[in-house]
Amino acid sequence: MLHKYRKTALIEAEQFDGSDEMMKRYGIHEAKVPPMVTDLNLYLPTKEGNMVIKQDDWIVTGVDGEHWAIDKNIFERTYERCD
Repeated sequence: MLHKYRKTALIEAEQFDGSDEMMKRYGIHEAKVPPMVTDLNLYLPTKEGNMVIKQDDWIVTGVDGEHWAIDKNIFERTYERCD
């Protein structure tokens, strides 16, 4: 049977501004090979491997300190600020 679920854990998040400071803090790095035609050549290390990240995406920190990126539009439709 199909059920609906709501996330219950609080997360921390900040919007990636492309700065060197944020790149250093989260270990974001450029592609080691020449980028393709797109500008998607920055990567955020995650538990599952490198994840493409672009400016204005949100960097989320989970309950175990892990990080992942969420597209700006998806983040704004999915999460609500609570502090």
